[in-house]
Amino acid sequence: MSAIPPSASQNSSSSGFHDFLPVMANKLGGDGLIGELCNGFNLLMDREKGVITFDSLKKNSALLGLQDLTDDDLKCMMEEGDFDGDGALNQMEFCVLMFRLSPELMEASRFLFEEAFQHEFKDFH
Repeated sequence: MSAIPPSASQNSSSSGFHDFLPVMANKLGGDGLIGELCNGFNLLMDREKGVITFDSLKKNSALLGLQDLTDDDLKCMMEEGDFDGDGALNQMEFCVLMFRLSPELMEASRFLFEEAFQHEFKDFH
């Protein structure tokens, strides 16, 4: 899985970025994709805090193919995904951010996203 902030996506052809989320969605289906996003979250999160911080993102970003992103790019990702303004990304914020950074997936599979989240979080109604 690989994603980049919008500012960096403008140079996607020169940076070699490939959006793998649509391929993953087609192969894995909704539940499988959400599972993989959760795995990505777990790789990036600060183990002590249980959220992705700027420091944990910077430290672990190479695990998801983000090693070429600058500190500004990583900060942009954090700011774009931080809906509650706490300076970190919880699991839901991270999953939403990954979908938002994948324009092809957003256009082609809105229903897949909704179906998967409804299934994943059905006990939270």
